[in-house]
Formats: sequence, structure tokens, C-alpha cells
Amino acid sequence: MAGILLFNLLLFFVIGVPVAYSMGFASVLAMVEGGLSLQVVIQRIFATLDSFPLMAIPFFILAGNIMEQSGISQRLINLANSIVGRMTGGLGMVTVLTAMFFASISGSSAATTAAIGSILIPAMVKRGFPRPFSTSVQAVSGELGVIIPPSIPMIIFALTAGSAISIGDLFIAGIGPGILISLSLMLTIYVLSKQNGYGLTALSPEERAAEEALTSWRGRVKAFKEAILPLLMPVIILGGIYGGIFTPTEAAAVAMAYAFVLGCFVYRTLKMAQLMEIFRNSVLATAIIMLIIGNAGLLGWVLTAEKVPDLVAEWFVSISDSPLVFLLLVNLLLLLAGMFLETGAAIVITAPILTPVAIQFGIDPIHFGMIMIVNLAVGMVTPPVGVNLFVACQIAGIRIEQILKSMLPFYGVLLLDILIVTYWPQLSLWLPSLLK
Repeated sequence: MAGILLFNLLLFFVIGVPVAYSMGFASVLAMVEGGLSLQVVIQRIFATLDSFPLMAIPFFILAGNIMEQSGISQRLINLANSIVGRMTGGLGMVTVLTAMFFASISGSSAATTAAIGSILIPAMVKRGFPRPFSTSVQAVSGELGVIIPPSIPMIIFALTAGSAISIGDLFIAGIGPGILISLSLMLTIYVLSKQNGYGLTALSPEERAAEEALTSWRGRVKAFKEAILPLLMPVIILGGIYGGIFTPTEAAAVAMAYAFVLGCFVYRTLKMAQLMEIFRNSVLATAIIMLIIGNAGLLGWVLTAEKVPDLVAEWFVSISDSPLVFLLLVNLLLLLAGMFLETGAAIVITAPILTPVAIQFGIDPIHFGMIMIVNLAVGMVTPPVGVNLFVACQIAGIRIEQILKSMLPFYGVLLLDILIVTYWPQLSLWLPSLLK
């Protein structure tokens, strides 16, 4: 039955059936072949979705959408610009730093790319950065949306990995890799801009005066004051979780309420007419994720019943009993999966299979979760299914093939980051251990 399941799953992927339906149809066909009652289908999907922690997903999505529509992006851009805007390649580094700030609010890679890309890609082009390079910078920066906490893929991993994994620990573990990737991208932008003379277009006297005012100490203090309230959201979320004040699910509800108060009553930039569109987009995004998770629960049940995780573990051990070799093979597998599958779908398919194997190799599940998420985040900027590439190219008005050359240095840096995250576990684990 397992062979039939995997064959049908690959077949549905190849012919273009959506991932959620592919998992559901393949599971049903395998169950029919195995003579199992189809009543189990509804039972397993319902049991998978009947989870209190899953409620955190719609709340975080709603909080991110409210922040995006409240004009928070410009405040975060001003803060980042005041810090690194006058350096070589300044606007490129502003893009990375702003993405890091916005990621701590949205929890979504595509949302991060869209929210700040519409402002910064035109600004970079105007400043003298080539359009393909500007688009590449925005695309790779957006992946921080799923690495910096709070992160929706982290919640999905914690709920599907088949082990008692704390969502709060995953959130905290993402800080180290997130900072590493941010700094490496900023360094790459600096070097490329220095070598190629990017960002040297002369400013008008008015623009020069505005830049000097923003990057002065007084301007930096002003920009920080304007952005401090949005930046408090991750502090409230993580502090509340680790302080025992509320659960991750309750933290998501607090984040949504906090975003609503900021948008409607503090900044007064969120109009009631916008709420219906925000609710609509949030419901659609939540429905898609829940459909994937529900069908993935059914798929995972069939795979477990057929002892596929045990077979996978035996296969890895037959190749090598070294954890280092296992992690290298996992990286290759996840990079390949990220090229063809959406991040959430890739997690719910691979996490229940690979996480128990990783634990058998003595790998901490929190560390393994970060390896999986960082790998699949890179998948968001690799064709053919790189979501961030499509979003950034749509904003910039260019085709994906036009930016692939400018993406090559970033691919090299991201692969190096993956190896560091993989083989330096304390980068992910030191902060959760310290807080405990």
C-alpha cells in the first residue's frame, strides 16, 4: 500500500494537481487498495484539525495582514534607513533590515516580500541599483519572514513533526539563524555594491537633505520612536510565552488584538472599510493552510500505518550511521523539495517522516526543525515554485529568468548559511537553553 501511495502522490504532483488534493487523493486510493474503510478519511482529517495550537495560525495571519494594511512598512523602512541607509549599498541593506523587522510581525515570507517590496524596489532602482539586482535582494530578504519569529511554518512543524516540540522554543531558536542570514545577506550586498558601483545615483538637494536628517542621531531617535510600537509585538509574544503569561495560541490572539489597536486607535491608518478585505484575505490564507494540514494528517496516518518512517530510518542507516552524513542527505532532500513544494506542504509531508529518524540519530528536534525551515525558506527563492521570486518579479515588472544571474551570489551565501545552521547546533539551541 505504501508503494501505491507514493506512486500516486508523485503522479498527482507531476500532472499539476494541487498539493492538498494530491495528498488526499493518494491516501484515499491507497486505502481503497488496502481494503480500509473510507470512514477513516473523515476521522483522520477531523482529528488532525481538532487542535487548539492550530488556532494560532489564523490569528497570526490576521495580525500580519492588519499590520500590512496599517502602513507599518514605511515606519520600519525609515528606521532601517536611519541605521544603514548611508552605507555602501545602503538601500539594499535597508531592504534586508526592514524585512527582518517586518518578519517579526507577519510570520509570512510572501507577505514580507509584498509589503516592503512595493516601496523599496522602485526606491533602489531610482537610486542606481539595477532592477534585476533590486528584485533579487527583495526576494531573498523576504525569506526571513518564516525564520524570524513568529513564524507560521514553525507552528506547522511543531504540530506535525510527531514529537512533543514547543512552539515557543522554535520561535526562540529562529533568532540566531535569522540574525546570521540577515548579516550574511547585508555583507553580500555591501561587497557587490562596492565592486559594481551600485546605488551611486546622485540625489537632488532636497533628497540629500532628507537623507542627512534621517541618518543623523536625532533622525534615528525619531525613526525609532515611530517604529517602537510595532517592534514591541515580538517582545510581547515571546515574553508572554516564556513568562508563562499565555500559550502560543493565546499569544497569537494577543498579537492580533495589538495590531488592531495600533492600526485603528494609535496610528489611525486602518479604516473600517479595509477590514472586510483583511478578513477575506486572512480566511482564504487560513483555509488553504488548513486544507493542506488536514490532508497531510491523513497522509501521515497512512504512512505511519505502513511503517514508512521505520523504512526511511533503515535506509538512512544502511547508507551511513553518521549524523553528519544524515544531515547532509536531509539538506539535499529538503532543497529539492523546496524547489517544487510550498513550504507548509513540504513540512507536513516530510516532518513526520524525517523528525523521528533525526531523533534516532541523536539530533535535537528543535535544531532539526530549524534545519528544515531554513532549507525550505531557501526554496522560496528557487524556481520553479519560488513564491518570493514571483512576488518580487511581479512588483518589479520583470521576468524570473532576468534575475537568475543576479541571484547566483545569494544562492551561494544561503547554502553556506544552511551548512552553518546544520553543523553548528548551538546557533539555534543556545538561546532556548539559556531561557530555560
